[in-house]
Amino acid sequence: MTILVAGATGGTGQHLVQYLIDQGHKPTALVRESSDTNALPKGLDLRHGDLADLQAGVCDGMDAVIFAAGSGGSTGPEMTRKVDREGAKRLIDLARESGVKRFVMLSSIGADQANPTGDIAPYLNAKHEADEHLKGSGMTYSILRPVALTNDGRCRNVILGAKVDKSAKASRADVAYVLAEAATTGRYDGMAQDMRSA
Repeated sequence: MTILVAGATGGTGQHLVQYLIDQGHKPTALVRESSDTNALPKGLDLRHGDLADLQAGVCDGMDAVIFAAGSGGSTGPEMTRKVDREGAKRLIDLARESGVKRFVMLSSIGADQANPTGDIAPYLNAKHEADEHLKGSGMTYSILRPVALTNDGRCRNVILGAKVDKSAKASRADVAYVLAEAATTGRYDGMAQDMRSA
């Protein structure tokens, strides 16, 4: 499969593109002109685009799109809205216009709430709106909502669904593996699931 990955240079994205390559798929990293791509696998296809200002055609030729990007914990509410909400929604719309078959969204635990509160409320609200936009897009979708992320390696056993302990942890390696599985197998089509490493 040809798969566009937004957020490929991030901690989760780096695992993700490698898994896709290992499984025989053809990932393409969506990166800004200024992105540091040194950590990406040699020979990985790159497609330039800024989530804050995506241009038409960025999803052309793709079978699936995975949104594994984020504005980052050090940015303010404005950049969160631009990337995690507006950027994600724009990518969904462009994927639909390009005839993409499946869209996989890396969301967050708590993003199922319409009116979140607390310090990360702007982030969760942005994720919630992007998730809802994806559900209404008409595309085949999968939404993954992991708990707090760690840099631990794969534990090869994850827990998905309503019984996930929201105070638990999930390794980026495990999250990436589930995202790859969602994009390439259809196993989680039409599902929005919480996730933790076991």
